[in-house]
Amino acid sequence: MDLVDLIQEKRFLGQEFLAWLWYKSEERGGSVEVPGRGDVLVVFEKHMLLEYGEGEASEKVICRGLQTELKEARAGLGLAKKPEQARIRLAWGDHEFSVTLTAAIFEFRNVRLPKTAGAEEDDGRAESLEGRILERIGLFEQLTRLVEDLFRLFINIRASHLWNEELVKIRAWINAGAQ
Repeated sequence: MDLVDLIQEKRFLGQEFLAWLWYKSEERGGSVEVPGRGDVLVVFEKHMLLEYGEGEASEKVICRGLQTELKEARAGLGLAKKPEQARIRLAWGDHEFSVTLTAAIFEFRNVRLPKTAGAEEDDGRAESLEGRILERIGLFEQLTRLVEDLFRLFINIRASHLWNEELVKIRAWINAGAQ
């Protein structure tokens, strides 16, 4: 099996993760409790790409609008459409990130990192530039770890006996949103 086939075969995990994360974000008003980290703010924003079908028969639907207007996307979940890409705002501690996450390969697109203290102070020195670059790299690593922690939480539930109970809650959430 080559890499492309493997990605196709396992893409459902990323799609389930996005659907689960969306549900979890609304379960407690945007706050998701992550073991070892505490509460993380997770907000799905104005853009979601849903996929329906497989292979050449697959269709994609883009839903845009304010969070409250993602009702169409949520109704799509009830029609067996799967989230393929979503714009998500994450906040933990003093940092707030924004990222478009794709389900198939967990690609980060349109990343917006928190503003840094040195962003306004540009004295033109190479050391100053290097420091800002290193700080941005550190912030990107924090974002990556945050998404990894959320995915780890999902996988731990997905691979346990708790998944069937979680599925019942997710289906009820989908049905409540479709009305």
